[in-house]
Amino acid sequence: MNTLASRDPDRDINIEVPLLTRVEGEGSLELTARNGRIETLQLSIFEPPRLFEKFLEGQDYTEVPHIAARVCGVCPIAYQMTSIRAMEKIFGVVEDPWVHAMRRVIYYGEWLQSHALHINLFAAPDFLGFADALEMASRFPDEVKRGMQLQGLGNDMLRLLGGRSVHPIGLRVGGFHRAPPKHEVADLVDKLLAARDMVREFVAWAVSLPCPVDEQTFVSVAIRHPREYGLNEGRLASDQGLDIDFADYPRHFREHQVAHSTAHYSMMDGRSYFLGPLARMNLNFDRLPLEIQDFARDLGLKFPARNMFMNVAARALECYLAIVDTLNILQRYKLPTRPWQDFTPRAGVGHHCTEAPRGMIYHRFELDANGRVIIATMIPPTSQNQARLEQNLHVAVERFGLNHPDDALRDLCEKVIRNYDPCLSCSTHFLKLKVTRGE
Repeated sequence: MNTLASRDPDRDINIEVPLLTRVEGEGSLELTARNGRIETLQLSIFEPPRLFEKFLEGQDYTEVPHIAARVCGVCPIAYQMTSIRAMEKIFGVVEDPWVHAMRRVIYYGEWLQSHALHINLFAAPDFLGFADALEMASRFPDEVKRGMQLQGLGNDMLRLLGGRSVHPIGLRVGGFHRAPPKHEVADLVDKLLAARDMVREFVAWAVSLPCPVDEQTFVSVAIRHPREYGLNEGRLASDQGLDIDFADYPRHFREHQVAHSTAHYSMMDGRSYFLGPLARMNLNFDRLPLEIQDFARDLGLKFPARNMFMNVAARALECYLAIVDTLNILQRYKLPTRPWQDFTPRAGVGHHCTEAPRGMIYHRFELDANGRVIIATMIPPTSQNQARLEQNLHVAVERFGLNHPDDALRDLCEKVIRNYDPCLSCSTHFLKLKVTRGE
């Protein structure tokens, strides 16, 4: 059972209550407190090691996208795309404009289906006081239906270029296996045009939810591009002055192991940082299409924002972006001569970052002269957010007050954790092993 174990401020007694029943994966939160102050707080992820990095060792580069997709059932494109682009850096592939545009389309599909589900299944029930979306649907059937329709549209976008919505198979190093014919693109364009008003209503509804206030001090980190809303290409940036090439990630970001969790923690230049839709919006609001910027202002939204629960408004705006930008791309669609580029495999090291629905994801691949994997490193956003999330919980719980009943503390902590949209089982690393043997 997932649990929140807390100590009474004036007693030395442990109490356990259920935690995170709507978050995928296994985790627990333990905190100790005395005289109204938290002494220790630990968010533990105890999923068994999944060894994806080790599985990839020795594999041919052509197999990597199919294996990497299995890291996460919710965001397979993030793992496929990041690994593909890292290997393309090694092979010297310069991304073709058609491929670049289509990669944005399929990535937007993943954002749309993931974000719509999060708002429907996590945020709205939390803010409106329902146990889950099924209970909420009895009072808000049209709103739930609308969110599911947008999620289904995201799946349609994934299928157009990926062949299927779950672990798509259409991506390859160099581009895509297939270019969709114009009639398939036209069918999707019709669906996107029909959804344009729907997504505006969805955004307005999401923003109108009784959103909690959780003002925090944090560092936003996201991809920033000179012309586009950061997604697949650009540089890593922060609101504290970071501006680096993806290859410089290891110089600034360091992982470390903690005893209470199987997921590694990550620090940027020695401090925690925040990834996700709000971080992206804080850094890239000016890269949104003007119609989305204007709509956000009409709704009273301002970025940068420090209320962590503005993550929900940012997710909703990115749903709008996914539809608007995909329309801009597909309404000018032309069949390419070929949907991939030729290249020659070679040895080397490649780094790349993309923006998964939950935040920036980093991959590093080292290949031999035949294009086989020597070493793979895959750092997901959930584990990168862990240190920031623990700090968020510490501040939020003390501000709320430890004198509240455990059920109230549990509800608060669940809302804070779910707001990060964590996939607790997406950690790809195995723990370091130390063996001590006697004489």
